Amino acid sequence: MTSTAQQPLNSGFGAASTAEEVINGIDLTGKVAIVTGGYSGIGLETARVLHGAGARIVVPARDVERARTALAVLPGTEVEHMDLLDPASIDAFAEKFLASGRPLHLLVNNAGIMATPLARDTRGYEAQFAANHLGHFQLTTKLWPALVAANGARVVVLSSRGIRFAGIDFDDLQFEHRTYEPFLAYGQSKTANALFAVEVDRRGQAEGIRAFAVHPGLIIDTGLVKHLDPAVLQAAGALDGEGKPIRDPERQMKTVQQGAATSVWCATSPQLDGLGGVYCENVDISPLVPPENETAWTTGDTIPGVLPRAVDPEAAARLWEVSKLLTA
Repeated sequence: MTSTAQQPLNSGFGAASTAEEVINGIDLTGKVAIVTGGYSGIGLETARVLHGAGARIVVPARDVERARTALAVLPGTEVEHMDLLDPASIDAFAEKFLASGRPLHLLVNNAGIMATPLARDTRGYEAQFAANHLGHFQLTTKLWPALVAANGARVVVLSSRGIRFAGIDFDDLQFEHRTYEPFLAYGQSKTANALFAVEVDRRGQAEGIRAFAVHPGLIIDTGLVKHLDPAVLQAAGALDGEGKPIRDPERQMKTVQQGAATSVWCATSPQLDGLGGVYCENVDISPLVPPENETAWTTGDTIPGVLPRAVDPEAAARLWEVSKLLTA
């Protein structure tokens, strides 16, 4: 198994850096950005900061009214209907954007679900894999002409340290034969997100498209953890005795502002010019986890890094072909 060049840049930022800090001095006037899930949590903070730097923001949303209410503070932001579990709505959103004739400079595939009870989309696909990976695969490939037209686009894919829970089971992607476990399915979907960035970058590089996978950290005060028992979060040291989030950026327990920082850095930083296909965290490129450190990395939360299986170009290419068939 080979892997991408995961070499930290020593960016000058760190685990506690905020999105505001990393975008300081960057002008996005004239740029167009699509942010999925851009109306809550780190997606909203990502949209807010990109908007503040001058970008025109488009947010596809399952709940359009809720999104419009949340985004009313960002003048000129466009909200359109899209549901990552509804393939027809993804096509409709993409076709409407393409019909506008605009280039797409930044695509932030931020939306996601985590550790949900077993559910399936209308095609019978397991919901976490469908929403977190396949929906974004379909969206990105449909929007490809607009990314090419930007003459220098970036695609940011939100992954997670959840890659530690599972790789890709190509023999049973949809949990039709094995027992469904919420975190196993989440881990598979987050590994798929990381691999997707590898292959988007490989395929898009010649056309000016670069892609990055991001681990934002553990941000408790978003809707992502709604399926988790607070007692589990307390036992994991993420909540205090009063049920309030514990902030410890070095252990990946971050604020929303810190959680959005790596996404914004990957989308905009000139430090990443000429680079791509890498997994990032704490506003830098993550190092590869060496085999002798995998156990400590998997069971801990302070060691940065990415498992080689999550940036393996052969697995990324295979996943692309499988995803193409599943979304055809």
